[in-house]
Amino acid sequence: MKTLCIVFGGVSSEHEVSLRSAFSVLENIDRSAYSVVMLGITKDGRWLCYQGEQSRIPTGQWEASGQTIPAVISPDRSHGGLLLLEEDGPQPVKLDVVFGVLHGKNGEDGTIQGLLELAGIPYVGCGVLSSALCMDKGVAHSLLTGAGIKKTGLMVVYQGEMADFAGLERRLAAELGYPMFVKPANAGSSVGVSRAENSAELAEALALAFEHDKKVVVEQEVIGREIECSAIGNETPIIAQMTGEIVPTAGFYDYEAKYLDDSAKLYIPAEIDEAAAARMREIAAKAYKVMCCEGFARVDFFLKADGEVLLNEINTIPGFTSISMFPKLFEASGMAYSRLISALLEYALERSSDS
Repeated sequence: MKTLCIVFGGVSSEHEVSLRSAFSVLENIDRSAYSVVMLGITKDGRWLCYQGEQSRIPTGQWEASGQTIPAVISPDRSHGGLLLLEEDGPQPVKLDVVFGVLHGKNGEDGTIQGLLELAGIPYVGCGVLSSALCMDKGVAHSLLTGAGIKKTGLMVVYQGEMADFAGLERRLAAELGYPMFVKPANAGSSVGVSRAENSAELAEALALAFEHDKKVVVEQEVIGREIECSAIGNETPIIAQMTGEIVPTAGFYDYEAKYLDDSAKLYIPAEIDEAAAARMREIAAKAYKVMCCEGFARVDFFLKADGEVLLNEINTIPGFTSISMFPKLFEASGMAYSRLISALLEYALERSSDS
């Protein structure tokens, strides 16, 4: 039996959704194949091995349960993985594979992936390069458009440019036009995202986005349907046969609609013609390879009324909650949630054996 470490929480604005995703993953692990170690990271960056009931994780109660031991994943390969920082000295715990169910900064951006590479521990999902590339919306835009994949119009803004807001606003308005969406370049799940219809709203939106990142992207608004594809695999991606459509009840699919309530409507399969769905699956597979993805990812699209397909973004650690699109699309395509988790762990071990 192999030892699997589930890492959750994190120093991220998406800390809470990580707790929900981790709980769902823990509920669906094949316990006949894996013994499980739970490693939580608090919002202030403490690493704690949790040994209590997993039902306390989504509520955050795990942290103050009294059933935690300070711990770290050691980059020293002689340690074999985890070090429990017991009072009588560090106790090593060998880890065979890690599933970092961490969304956003310090989890989806290549940072923990780099630590695991140093430690020599196989892990689920994209590697250091792919994670970093996909996390940065500006860099991802350049690479994908350079590969001939159509995306929304986008401009990158740095914090120093706010000193001449009038000049910046003129450039953005001329290039993109109102309304426009303003996003932190390196945050996911619609955190810090706003829609601006005029100069005053643009200033507010930029200020909010800069609270989350020193680099911001401003995107042209696209009037179209929001369609998503799920992908797994290493060198040869497998795209779920079913696509999904999101119809937000609010102005756009924000963090609350994604993870905290059921206000957005999800249609699986998406009610689009098969030609459009096939085109999206084709683009998703190409984008997966262009961005060096491995393990799994969710690829999001806009479908315009005239049939044009625009890639929105790639998420390298998509949500795994009970209302998340990524696992739902594979479930609808015939792969049960528990089998999906097992497949992702198998991909991680396969990639490690090939290196």
